[in-house]
Amino acid sequence: MDKKAARLKRALRQRCKIKQLGVSRLTVHRTSQHIYAQVINEDGATTIASASTLDSDVKANVKYSGNSESATLVGTLVAKRALEAGITEVAFDRSGFKYHGRVKALADAAREAGLKF
Repeated sequence: MDKKAARLKRALRQRCKIKQLGVSRLTVHRTSQHIYAQVINEDGATTIASASTLDSDVKANVKYSGNSESATLVGTLVAKRALEAGITEVAFDRSGFKYHGRVKALADAAREAGLKF
């Protein structure tokens, strides 16, 4: 099993547990240069709010988009957009990535902006 397959296996196991909870989920995807976050409805069919380092709001405020500083801005922005859409409570779906570094920075920023995990 390679590294990507192991990550996807962890993600599937985590998503099955989140589905049992029946709440919206804050999904994170990380690449070497960018980080993406989405708040997805309970049924998994619609995206309620999203933010990434490709958004003009974030891109204007950071020099490099692959660090914890940019992840913090993305977390704050996605939380703000989710609260505007009426979502206050989510489950954090880290997509099999370790809860460390940029993923942790995004989650902490979303919590500080008002989302409840």
